[in-house]
Amino acid sequence: MVGRGTERGRGRRDPVARGPARVRRTRPTTTTPAREPQAQPGARHTRKGILGLATTRRAAVVATVVCALALSIAVPLRNYLSQRSEIEVYEQRQAELVSQVAELNARKERLSDPEQIRAQARERLRYVMPGETPYMVELPSDPATAPGAGQPGHPIPQQAWYEGLWDSVTGAGR
Repeated sequence: MVGRGTERGRGRRDPVARGPARVRRTRPTTTTPAREPQAQPGARHTRKGILGLATTRRAAVVATVVCALALSIAVPLRNYLSQRSEIEVYEQRQAELVSQVAELNARKERLSDPEQIRAQARERLRYVMPGETPYMVELPSDPATAPGAGQPGHPIPQQAWYEGLWDSVTGAGR
């Protein structure tokens, strides 16, 4: 690009026509150390520690993190322990049911025998085979347990149940 200068926006086209380069002058630097800001009266002094946080703030952050971890672990741990106790209960119930099934299977095997069925029918249902004569023997009951045996020689008065109840409440029957 002929006729244009290397500087932008200065309007000079001829590089030779430039004058001496401008020198920027700066102030001489001093080697005095930087001053620390003076503490104002009533201001707290804090020590900066790890991550640029004060000791108190660092403790608060650690406490918050510990609480968050404890809360995030507490619910699953509680669920785990409750499910573990439920599993123990269900395993115990399953063992009971297995033993009950074994008893029922043994009973089923016993009842598959026709002689066992006949014996149960005679005993529990009081069945009689054709041609047999049934006899029912009733033994006398114990006199101490018989109704009205509380006072021998005194007849039980015949009255309605509500009259007997009223007499027992008022004490008139004594």
